[in-house]
Amino acid sequence: MAPEIGRTLVFLGVAIALVGLFLWFGPRIPFFGRLPGDIAVERENLSVYAPVTSMIVISVVLTILVNLLGWIRR
Repeated sequence: MAPEIGRTLVFLGVAIALVGLFLWFGPRIPFFGRLPGDIAVERENLSVYAPVTSMIVISVVLTILVNLLGWIRR
């Protein structure tokens, strides 16, 4: 049971570190958040931003990474 908990903690630590790096360097990526398909509506009393395309790109990249990790672990 202890090795399973250890692996889980290491995985969570790596995931938290990756999220931290993304938050740290994310604003420096010039195109991210301004891709075609990202919806931005600004009016007098309302501001709505829906990064649809950016989230699709993130989803595809994470799917590829998770599949690669699963393939490597076999």
